[in-house]
Amino acid sequence: MSHPIMFDEADPLLHRVRALALALPDAAEKVSHGRPAFFTTKVFAYYGGSVKVDGSHRQHEQAVLVLLEPDERAGLLDEDRCFVPAYLGPAGWIGVDLTPDTDWDEVEELLDASYRRTAGRRRVAVLDSRRQ
Repeated sequence: MSHPIMFDEADPLLHRVRALALALPDAAEKVSHGRPAFFTTKVFAYYGGSVKVDGSHRQHEQAVLVLLEPDERAGLLDEDRCFVPAYLGPAGWIGVDLTPDTDWDEVEELLDASYRRTAGRRRVAVLDSRRQ
């Protein structure tokens, strides 16, 4: 059974996340569990997520989910715009709500950090060579 699509292709925030994520070496996009997922061999970001509250899910439709180092993640969890996503949270993922006023340089840094945790040494070396 496939999951229903849980995003709007016309969403301008998705377009911004997509542009940043797909600029990373060998990055691609697929739909996973109804949401855009950005990956190389492993997923490094999702667009949209949810939080389980009292047995039901509260959606965060305009958010980016990333896998960060534990200390980075802990620092963000104190902020109201951040949340522990259902299912992925126990594995270290964090969700960050997005708005039109989002700091896109920060989103780029979060995507970069998550990419570095999942992409492998060769891809990270390519990324580093692009940034010199």
